[in-house]
Amino acid sequence: MNGVVIRIRGKVQGVGFRPFVWQLAQQLNRLGDVSNDSEGVLVHLVGGDAGFVAQLYARCPPLARIDAVQTTPFKWDALPDDFTIHQSESGSMSTQIVPDAATCPDCLAEMNDPDNHRYRYPFINCTHCGPRFTIINAMPYDRPFTVMAAFPLCPSCEAEYRNPHDRRFHAQPVACADCGPTLIWQHSSVSHRGEAALLAAVNLLSSGGIVAVKGLGGFHLVCDAGNDEAVAMLRARKRRPAKPLAIMIPDASHLPASARTLLALPAAPIVLVAKTAVDGVCEGIAPGLTEVGVMRPANPVQHLLMQALKRPLVMTSGNLSGKPPALSNAGALDDLAAIADGFLLHNRDIVQRMDDSLVRQNGEMLRRARGYVPDALPLPPGFADVPPLLCLGADLKNTFCLVRGQQAVLSQHFGDLTDEGVETQWRSALKLMQSIYDFTPQQVVSDAHPGYRSSQWAHAMPQPHIAVLHHHAHAAACLAEHRWPLDGGDVIALTLDGTGMGEDGALWGGECLRVNYRECERLGGLPAVALPGGDLAARQPWRNLLAHCLAFVPDWEMFPETQRLLQQPWPLLTRAIDRGVNAPLASSCGRLFDAVASALGCAPESLSYEGEAACLLEALAMQCSAVTHPVTLPLRGDELDLAVFWQQWLCWQAPAAQKAWAFHDALAQGLADLARHHASQRGLTTVACGGGVLHNRLLKSRLAAKLADFTLFFPALLPAGDGAIAYGQAVIAAARLQG
Repeated sequence: MNGVVIRIRGKVQGVGFRPFVWQLAQQLNRLGDVSNDSEGVLVHLVGGDAGFVAQLYARCPPLARIDAVQTTPFKWDALPDDFTIHQSESGSMSTQIVPDAATCPDCLAEMNDPDNHRYRYPFINCTHCGPRFTIINAMPYDRPFTVMAAFPLCPSCEAEYRNPHDRRFHAQPVACADCGPTLIWQHSSVSHRGEAALLAAVNLLSSGGIVAVKGLGGFHLVCDAGNDEAVAMLRARKRRPAKPLAIMIPDASHLPASARTLLALPAAPIVLVAKTAVDGVCEGIAPGLTEVGVMRPANPVQHLLMQALKRPLVMTSGNLSGKPPALSNAGALDDLAAIADGFLLHNRDIVQRMDDSLVRQNGEMLRRARGYVPDALPLPPGFADVPPLLCLGADLKNTFCLVRGQQAVLSQHFGDLTDEGVETQWRSALKLMQSIYDFTPQQVVSDAHPGYRSSQWAHAMPQPHIAVLHHHAHAAACLAEHRWPLDGGDVIALTLDGTGMGEDGALWGGECLRVNYRECERLGGLPAVALPGGDLAARQPWRNLLAHCLAFVPDWEMFPETQRLLQQPWPLLTRAIDRGVNAPLASSCGRLFDAVASALGCAPESLSYEGEAACLLEALAMQCSAVTHPVTLPLRGDELDLAVFWQQWLCWQAPAAQKAWAFHDALAQGLADLARHHASQRGLTTVACGGGVLHNRLLKSRLAAKLADFTLFFPALLPAGDGAIAYGQAVIAAARLQG
């Protein structure tokens, strides 16, 4: 044999990998060729690899990631006299698609250089940054298969695109003001393009207006974050009275180092930081909370706006509350007409909706989308050759998951599938993802709840169907994230959320489980309590307080914290609960938080966003440090005794913040005792946690302290809530299929 062929798999397309290989070959005086295909990158070399593979790893481009390299002998029919780059080949897709990446330092410097021909060009990009997944129509990732096919390259951009020495060699979105997309300003009957469009948006924002700005994966609604009137007007028009608003800041130097590191990533997520660390924003940004979500400019348009305004800007999703974000210019002009005073648009289409990702400054993922999707997730050790599985997730905070081989691709965050517009976007994204990856599932996996839209969609598909319990999926997702092996055996799981379908149709939400990837057994947890009004109980916390009082506090009318219930139609609900009319029973930890928040008066009568009561309760509790208190949540049999808790908690006279802290502490102690009891009975030393309640920082820290002698897994790289359900479904279904 007179050569070798090197197969490189991983995140190696759309990241400048072929020119990197070409340049490496030139430096090492090697002959051969490099090309993209459906499996990744293929390199043919004359002679042996002789250190070539080691250099691939050592000098890998910034957005690339090599997962595997395989070298085999190769016979050249005719020896080449150079090293060349071949065009991409189409076919069944197994390589990884690259997420959109924030503007790189080199492009930012060029955009601010008056002598550069892309000076102030709002769509500057290169192989190290710019749109990727949001502009793909098909694979392989080449310009004709993206929305950039509509923008023929000018001679200057063409020369860069064809030059392997250039940073923009085969950068598919490459463009300039002469050949690429342009900004468009729309305000009443006034329209501008280019620099004039940007200036019009800056002027309107400076005067306190609201502008809808088209980004990479959707629209943002933007206003001055320090202007109380502008923020109040945005909340009123968007019908978002209290849910926190993300802000874009001009400078991050004053933030903790951990936050600065995350903000500087190519993913450029929103990062939750202490509200006290951010200057120049009004209280209306995150009312009643201790954290605020900050971001840095992630695309050239945002950089240009921030450079002009030099102040924090609200940067919230471009949609009416409860509705899906607009994706097209026409859709934005229609959907956001009653919210925005003006529109900063552009003429590059958005193929994939992509919300901003949200993380805490410790790296905990709360919403996984832009910058992270569609990065593949490896399956844990022991999983091999998994057949194609389509996992549809849950209905709230929905994501879906494609599984094949040893990898899973988790989709971006979609939200509530019960909204028709969200489901339409979800179906479109699912169809496109299956097409891009040439993915035909052999089986479909869904939540066990028959009423979920995702479950109904699964039942309507022709493939065999696998149903997975909601809380089993929560626990399995956490285990898989932490690389728990397929045959790692049982663990104890604490799954804490609002509600999810359990065994025999029971509604779970505060469970202690015995779990492995194949099995799930309920061992105990919170007792089941009525949800008066059904779904209304999740929106009106006082209903949960009443249900808990009726179940556990016979003399509830005598306590100050419960007096507000007397102003509600409690006799009517009492009769409904007694008769079991629209009052299903659920062992819900989320509704327990609602009940306590209602008792302390820190939650509104009707919530304006999911988890609002729990967020406000946590913020109240964190006003004080550790508190000595008499409150317990003891174990009685296999259940936590809420009767003891409520009597002790209501009788204890203390400031509201201390009572809020005591609740978190007592709940953590009770859950720890529950987990410890069942772990000791079974000789287990690992506890995995999951469910949206685990986004609560105080509860998590108290649990960690009380279970410090266990191996304790918390979700971190994936959301603790329903955003990871599809991944949990994936590993459960794969484990069952592998026997």
